[in-house]
Amino acid sequence: MSGEALPLLDTVVRVVYLGAAVTFVLGLHLMRSPATARRGNLLSASGMAAAVLATVVLLLAGAGEHGGVVPLAGVALLAGAVVGALGGLVGARRVQMTAMPQLVSVFNAVGGGAAAVVAIVDFQRLHGDGALTAGVSVPVVLDVVIGAVTFSGSLVAAGKLQGWVSGAPLAFPGSRLASIVSAAAAVVGGVVVVVSPSAWLLWVVVLAALAFGVLMVLPIGGADMPVVVSLLNAFTGLAVAMAGFVVDNQIMIIAGALVGASGAILTQQMAEAMNRSVLSIMVGGFGTGDTLAGGDTAAGLQGLEVRRVGAEDVAIQLAYARKVIIVPGYGLAAAQAQRECGELGQLLTDRGITVYYAVHPVAGRMPGHMNVLLAEADVPYPQLLEMDEVNPEFETADVALVVGANDVTNPAARRPGNAISGMPILDVDHARSIVVIKRSLGHGYAGLDNELYGDPKTSMLLADAKKGLAQILAGVKSYVG
Repeated sequence: MSGEALPLLDTVVRVVYLGAAVTFVLGLHLMRSPATARRGNLLSASGMAAAVLATVVLLLAGAGEHGGVVPLAGVALLAGAVVGALGGLVGARRVQMTAMPQLVSVFNAVGGGAAAVVAIVDFQRLHGDGALTAGVSVPVVLDVVIGAVTFSGSLVAAGKLQGWVSGAPLAFPGSRLASIVSAAAAVVGGVVVVVSPSAWLLWVVVLAALAFGVLMVLPIGGADMPVVVSLLNAFTGLAVAMAGFVVDNQIMIIAGALVGASGAILTQQMAEAMNRSVLSIMVGGFGTGDTLAGGDTAAGLQGLEVRRVGAEDVAIQLAYARKVIIVPGYGLAAAQAQRECGELGQLLTDRGITVYYAVHPVAGRMPGHMNVLLAEADVPYPQLLEMDEVNPEFETADVALVVGANDVTNPAARRPGNAISGMPILDVDHARSIVVIKRSLGHGYAGLDNELYGDPKTSMLLADAKKGLAQILAGVKSYVG
């Protein structure tokens, strides 16, 4: 492309960046409500696609004249863009909804790792040219540290969520000290790199940050995974913003800052929903993992009598109720029972029964996990109520149907002296009748028996969520014709 055309192209690209930034902000605004979240996601994705395409065009057009890429690099750029786009598209379409937290963690790792690589490459180039300044080396170091921590930490988180790494808090003798030493090495090494740039020392910073990411996530148990995924998402945004400063790309700065800020706010909100500080979550050691959250441990309920019930009995309760509140938990997600759940809710609604779905902020293993699952089952958005909205409704509910939710319904949270004391919970025990569908009487991620199971108003249907809901659904249909 001619030299005269490039300034015009550069202007067009900057306009595209501005438009993309507007779509990011509008998309975030639309994502505040389940009813508009899908539209917001599509709008933001469209803006990002336009920004990426504009950047590729600018780089290819400016090859050899204005700091663009050489032909071979252009081929590599296009190949990478195609492979990355196809990988993301195929991965997102094929992934099961229950595996979405793992996929998000992998995306976080990719984003953080890519940002760190950008900073490392630019550091090497500028250091070799003798053109490295403090204005560049500061964001480089921040990018490398945050990006490397995000990369290794997100991979460990994905392994825990997938079951390849134990979901229980993992620690070994000296792990706390190793974590402190690796963090200190990354920080001190980063400061030295800024003051006296050194390529080999930057690699020491990278290795220290990678080690800290692993050591930071290993001691964190399954109960805290939603918060960790959100926090690492915020780290990814910050790393991308720093990479934007390094390569002087405004759209990366804007997008990264928005992701970082929104992720940080969400992390804080989720930590408050668990009545814990973000720091205490990062220290780890809380709760158990997936492997311990099972088994028939009726003997561990401290002598409380548990009343078991059959699916037909539950169907009768629901068929003749006036108001039903369904409480979905991770057990529903693990059993892929969202469609049975949605069909049951629709059947009750068609009979004139008031139906709500109570969604706790940390339900599932990813922020918004339950909302996504229920949306997939075409549950009407107005029936989805957050904790503050739905808790007053339990007082007048005939039946609270708990499907695979545990710690977020445990009345023990209202008492001091246990692992979940003070955690805001769903007031399920305020309903006139309670039905819990669960495979066993085992405890939840926090490692506590659920006192709700011993409540005289509670009936336990010990079954897989999908099978249990299907049996209840068939029963309700037989009664209502």
